[in-house]
Amino acid sequence: MRNKLPLILLTLFLLITRPLTAQDQCIRPHPADSLFRDNSELYFTFSMKDRDDVHELTRLISIDHIDGKTVHAYANKKQFTDFLQYTDDFRVLPHPGSLLQESQLNPSGASGAPGDRTTWNFYPTYTQYLSFMAGFQASYPSLCKIDTVGLTYQGRLILTARISQNVGTEEAEPQFLYTSSIHGDELTGYVLMLHLIDHLLSNYNIDSAITQMINTTEICINPLANPDGTFHGGNNSVSGATRYNALGVDLNRNYPDPQNGPHPDGNDYQVETVAWMDYAAENHFTMSANFHGGAEVFNYPWDTWATLPADDNWWNFVGREWADTVHKYSPSGYFTDERNGVTSGYAWYEVNGGRQDYMNYWHNCREVTLEISNIKTPLASQLPSFWEYNYRSFLNYIRQSRYGFNGIVTDTVTDTPVAAKVFIQGHDVHNSEVFSRDVTGFYARPIYAGSYDVTFSSPGYFTKTIPDVNVTKRNTTRLDVQLRPLTFDAQDRSVVAHMIFPNPSDGRFRIMLPEIPIKQMCSFQVINTMGTIVHSSALERSGDNMTAAIDLPDLANGLYFIRFNSGYRIYVDKLVIKK
Repeated sequence: MRNKLPLILLTLFLLITRPLTAQDQCIRPHPADSLFRDNSELYFTFSMKDRDDVHELTRLISIDHIDGKTVHAYANKKQFTDFLQYTDDFRVLPHPGSLLQESQLNPSGASGAPGDRTTWNFYPTYTQYLSFMAGFQASYPSLCKIDTVGLTYQGRLILTARISQNVGTEEAEPQFLYTSSIHGDELTGYVLMLHLIDHLLSNYNIDSAITQMINTTEICINPLANPDGTFHGGNNSVSGATRYNALGVDLNRNYPDPQNGPHPDGNDYQVETVAWMDYAAENHFTMSANFHGGAEVFNYPWDTWATLPADDNWWNFVGREWADTVHKYSPSGYFTDERNGVTSGYAWYEVNGGRQDYMNYWHNCREVTLEISNIKTPLASQLPSFWEYNYRSFLNYIRQSRYGFNGIVTDTVTDTPVAAKVFIQGHDVHNSEVFSRDVTGFYARPIYAGSYDVTFSSPGYFTKTIPDVNVTKRNTTRLDVQLRPLTFDAQDRSVVAHMIFPNPSDGRFRIMLPEIPIKQMCSFQVINTMGTIVHSSALERSGDNMTAAIDLPDLANGLYFIRFNSGYRIYVDKLVIKK
């Protein structure tokens, strides 16, 4: 027995101290198992060990906001498991999407009928939301068209109200986009954007400033970018809303990133993300903004790196206009986060894969992230107050899309639109240049007051630089430019010719067409000495006939210039009207 005792003790020691087998480990529950038993995502807070840890943490979890070293964040189960390698010292918080009772979300018992649009003091159900959007188009068919951006993973509609004087027709004017609630539990903007659509449409031809805005800008408004998250608890209520989409992905971390490239969050592009990327490519947005909650600040690019944008002074000017206007019409303490309501994204905390940086970098669109309420889903009765605080800034920001300089780029020979790059030497960087639209030739360049040398370039055309383009605050400098094709065989854009007879004329005369080259369809314009085009029409060449009869008996006596475009070259002659 004495000899067996050491063996028994050794055996017991090995049993106690041996490594745990896989079966043993299954007996011990992982901390995330219980936390995610009934939840698809977790809202929690913790303290960073070091402020610079944010660069690591932003790749592990979805940071909501940071105050000093205190972080509020979301995570799905995989993200949270990875986070526990950083620290196990955290505190779970009540989920923001489940804090309010139904009576607090819809205190008036709104039915979704048209009359409910006068108050906007409730969170519409999904069915009501669809009804409202359809109702805008039905009530204002000449001003409003509802676009389907795409479908969510669960088949809900992502909708945008497109508002314009000639809706459905692409015009030479800025395109503007507002979108809200890419995070499904951040819902102040959801209702405020429905309110804004209603406000714009119902005030057309009543409020002169709104009428002018709609006449000169195409405005697209998407109240709900993540309906699967917002209606995670079911279509009849926003109670139970989640930040992430139906697959547990933060859509505002799911875009290509200027610094980290494609798939910075490690996920496939979600169907919602692809739909928005396609929508951005189909349009030509000059400016945009996406609305969030959980803070109160105007957050401008960049989110992904510390480099300031080329238009940092413009962003600060526009941000201060937004914040200062809000401060004038809101209680003390509202919209004062960071630098009294304004911050560059990276200075607050780093975000990779965000919508803001994607739109700025890949679509040359000035997009900002607007956090408009510290409480993600405020009491519905407070929504009219948030409207009162912000609606003037909503309108001011839309107007900014017309300021700076803008114009149309056309071909010197054909007068047709040209898709051209508009670049400011010594200023533009990181894709801050803009482009003219091939359909209309229109471009718009919001920029801070100053004087700029602007270069226009396009494949197949001579590059042209316009020096000393002067821009003043809250004003528009018009700058139309014509580019000469590389194949154009004349040094000047026009040729002086004697092509009119009789001259002087009583308004009835003939144009002697040039020999060659000339297209079957050509055009001519009559221009007075003030440079105003008083007549413009097309001409069709008829067989071998080398003259065209013109009958303009209403022209007043005086000197005019005839500008004839053969399709290959422009000819100019003087015309005297004497009756």
